[in-house]
Amino acid sequence: MDVSLFDFELPEGAIALRPATPRDSARLLHVPSSDGLEHKNVFDLPNLLRAGDVLVFNETRVFPAALRATRPARAQGGGGDVTVTVNLHKNSGDGVWQAFCRPAKRLRLGDTLHFDEALSATVQEKRDGGDVSLCFNVVGEDLQTGFDRCGAPPLPPYIARKRAPDAQDISDYQTIYAKSRGSVAAPTAGLHFTPELLAALDTAGVQRETLVLHVGAGTFLPVKSDNTDDHDMHSEWFTIDPDTAERLNTAKAEGRRIIGVGTTSLRALESAAKDGKVVAQSRDTDIFITPGYKFQIIDGLMTNFHLPKSTLFMLVSALAGLETMQTAYRTAIDSDYRFYSYGDSSLIWKNT
Repeated sequence: MDVSLFDFELPEGAIALRPATPRDSARLLHVPSSDGLEHKNVFDLPNLLRAGDVLVFNETRVFPAALRATRPARAQGGGGDVTVTVNLHKNSGDGVWQAFCRPAKRLRLGDTLHFDEALSATVQEKRDGGDVSLCFNVVGEDLQTGFDRCGAPPLPPYIARKRAPDAQDISDYQTIYAKSRGSVAAPTAGLHFTPELLAALDTAGVQRETLVLHVGAGTFLPVKSDNTDDHDMHSEWFTIDPDTAERLNTAKAEGRRIIGVGTTSLRALESAAKDGKVVAQSRDTDIFITPGYKFQIIDGLMTNFHLPKSTLFMLVSALAGLETMQTAYRTAIDSDYRFYSYGDSSLIWKNT
């Protein structure tokens, strides 16, 4: 498809720099499968669902993946010390991470980056777009401790350009149910949930299930090609355990609705689908969902508002229909909804 179909104008002031307080007071645009849009709040979610519905949460945990390092001056040429910003985006194992580095043009293969006296990394590989492979000097828990010591919350670029991360982001940019450490970006639909909202969902008879998909920084990248067929989708690791798969398949067999909390949950579920059932597994997925995709598991999606020309806006357009989502986004902009990671949310149903 022509990528320009998924473009739209967004006022700069619509980008949220802080979340709503309390979290579940954020606005929610209800996008039914039939005509009509409804303006609600996230705390209305129990009334928009029905007993027996299944909400699927991504319980990944964000770690401090935004770092700063020094590349020391070279003995011959290359000028003095260089400060390098490093945003980790994928764990390749054995202490090797893929990262977006700036200024990548000042880095050479074999350069050592120093984060502090105990943590350093060697440049192993360079790719287009400032994408660099870094081999750290420690592994395992020692490496995670180093990230905790040297890193900061990995705020999305559209926020980081406007302000630096601070102590408030440590809690704001984390779901209250986060468990499995490994994401360099939050599954942002989940940021709206509070203990009170979860309790209200339980009272309403809504079933809660969890999976893990470790979100990569590639989730923020716009599609730069002119046609969706030419886009190289980033990959992310996910896992769904056998007991969860069995409960989800039981719900599907009983005709109950499966609703993903965030596009990450949706992508994991659809990646694990085979013949209309969820198959327990752990692996990378680079699933790219565009209009025309036939959903096997998902009936609905709770998600924030996404970037123009992004794979995530293409995904929601596949779920509800491109025209429906173009109308929904125009309505959200005209109604002063707050966009992106710290912004408002939506509840979208599959176009049947």
